[in-house]
Amino acid sequence: MKNSVLIGLNENDCKNISDKLNILLANYSVFYQNTRGSHWNIKGHQFFTLHPKFEELYNSLVLKIDEIAERILTLGATPAHNYSDYLQVSTIKESKEVSDGNKSVEIILESFKVVIDLQRELLDITDEAGDEGTNSQMSDYITEQEKEVWMYNSYLGK
Repeated sequence: MKNSVLIGLNENDCKNISDKLNILLANYSVFYQNTRGSHWNIKGHQFFTLHPKFEELYNSLVLKIDEIAERILTLGATPAHNYSDYLQVSTIKESKEVSDGNKSVEIILESFKVVIDLQRELLDITDEAGDEGTNSQMSDYITEQEKEVWMYNSYLGK
């Protein structure tokens, strides 16, 4: 029996949600790698502040990547896993500007905007489908990330 039937969801809804989750997964994966790059390459007087903050962020992102992939599997689909596939669908682009602290923080804020917007779209889709599992997951992510946005934006003095 299919996962969708076992968890009480419509198979077509599960496919649509999984497709959107795969786009979210791609964006998270590029966001993660950009953050790792900033962590590794940050230079200057902001190093001691941002180096550990970027590590904290990429550790959080990698957990979410795993949780999103597992949710896709729960819905009966297959999570994408190739960066070449990610780069084709991700709105977040690879960053080459990883050594300037303020620029890295700006890129992080832009990345948060992308994933929060996608997660809000998923809230609407999953609410309509009755998919409380994905809905709750997205809601939790948004709550956490809105605070992160405030903190990173405050760092920039905005």
